[in-house]
Amino acid sequence: MPHFVSLDTYDVRFPTSLELDGSDAMNPDPDYSAAYVVLRTGVPDAPEGHGFAFTIGRGNDVQTAAIAALRPYLVGRDVDAVLGDLGGFWRELVHDSQLRWLGPEKGVMHMAISAVVNALWDLKAKRAGLPLWQLLAQLSPEELVDLVDFRYLTDALTPAEALEIMRAAEKGRAERIETLLARGYPAYTTTPGWLGYDDAKLRRLCQEALDAGFTQIKLKVGADLADDIRRLRIAREVCGPDFPIAVDANQRWDVSEAIEWVSALAEFNPWWVEEPTSPDDVVGHAAIARGIAPIPVATGEHVQNRVVFKQLLQLDALSYLQLDATRVAGVNENIAILLLAAKFGVPVCPHAGGVGLCELVRHFSMFDYVAVSGTMDNRVIEFADHLHEHFIDPAVVRDGRYVAPVLPGFSATMRPETLSDYAYPDGPIWSGRQ
Repeated sequence: MPHFVSLDTYDVRFPTSLELDGSDAMNPDPDYSAAYVVLRTGVPDAPEGHGFAFTIGRGNDVQTAAIAALRPYLVGRDVDAVLGDLGGFWRELVHDSQLRWLGPEKGVMHMAISAVVNALWDLKAKRAGLPLWQLLAQLSPEELVDLVDFRYLTDALTPAEALEIMRAAEKGRAERIETLLARGYPAYTTTPGWLGYDDAKLRRLCQEALDAGFTQIKLKVGADLADDIRRLRIAREVCGPDFPIAVDANQRWDVSEAIEWVSALAEFNPWWVEEPTSPDDVVGHAAIARGIAPIPVATGEHVQNRVVFKQLLQLDALSYLQLDATRVAGVNENIAILLLAAKFGVPVCPHAGGVGLCELVRHFSMFDYVAVSGTMDNRVIEFADHLHEHFIDPAVVRDGRYVAPVLPGFSATMRPETLSDYAYPDGPIWSGRQ
């Protein structure tokens, strides 16, 4: 029987700050980075499991070290046994009493668990010969429920309710798979909206988004109100009065400031206001949602676990749920979040503004469509047109829609030359910049 023989880590960083790609009101100069992990079994020509946690530069070494700390939990163990009980393995890591003290269920160690859990799912899907979304979509409701940790959730979602949601979606699964393969999944683009771009670039990229078939864009806001008004006016001039334009404050404001600032932007009819305040302030989000209604609140990329999502939903604090593929503890916890969203009738529009996130989150939305919510109505996946060339199975958007991935795995595998060229600090991309 094969065993895991290594868990190898890589500190991979991209100098995106040079062009201000990814810049926003809280993160003016990000270098998109991946704390990357590869799981190997030692079997010749056997698939490997690839995963990563997304960061924006400094501290990526800390995140990489946290992933490496999980090596003893996996190396030497039977591959079939681990992959055959990924719900049990998830609980083993997340419930470990000493690891748990570093969170619990939040921060660097929780994201490290995400990288390893996602790498295991990548390996499982590769061995099955299926893209992850399709592997998950063919599991029974009972098998999917077994993957979820319902601790702390049962006041909002019980295992029986989760089973009912997924059993209701069983009818039509095959037809929805065919729809995805034929038509893909709706996307929106953040590419025009980075805060560091000048007005001419904003105008040009808005027009390019329209020409590419996108039916929604997003602009970063929150640094300067006069600048936000000017930039939104430009976007409206290009896109028209009724085109959906979301705005994203990246946690910039206090509660009262958020209400005042969004009120000043209301003339531009924001499709949603994203991350208006601290991701930990559930009550604050609820107050903002009431204060800016009918403009919706969207959040989730920095929400640290399923429990906080539960509270946001219970308090009607968000209208769009933006799960992230690497912030919570991987596939298993994101299944729980999808089920919570379905229970509360809130559409999921994943966050994908970072290296590799577009590649990963499309699997969650497509699985949700096939096996959980059963709909694409009022749902879009974020798309940022950066760094896809570094992946073996890059995200593809055609006519404003994500093309369904068909290669086996979780689409996390970076090209070997990327792992070497962008290694920090000694890879050739970085060695001349020190």
